[in-house]
Amino acid sequence: MTGKLTRGVHHIGLTVPDIDQARGFFCGVLGFEEVGGVPDYPSIFVSDGSVLLTLWRAADPRTARAFDRRVNIGLHHLSLAVADDAALDAVWARVSAHPEVVIDSAPGPIRPGSATRHFLVFIPGGIRLEFATPFS
Repeated sequence: MTGKLTRGVHHIGLTVPDIDQARGFFCGVLGFEEVGGVPDYPSIFVSDGSVLLTLWRAADPRTARAFDRRVNIGLHHLSLAVADDAALDAVWARVSAHPEVVIDSAPGPIRPGSATRHFLVFIPGGIRLEFATPFS
């Protein structure tokens, strides 16, 4: 068999402590649309039209442990693409104003000398999220 065996990301599943809080952030702040879910799990599915996220509630949010990206194996962060610098600035304005968001790094070059800009935050529930302009 030759060639690529996969065709991009189908969906990304994230465990969250509070489904309503996660829905509020992704749908209310970022404009995602709720497109389904499994009430018995419980979970919801949200999409921005390009990416599908499954947001699963931890079995016992009170005893669930937060992911430590420096210690644990697994998802270090999720990076969402934005169209350009103006879009990044607009997302920054909305996300950084959210009272439960913790800023990890403010907008700036993804690496020294790069025209690609990004920023990272911890969203409500503790997941590390990045927003980035196209690679250049």
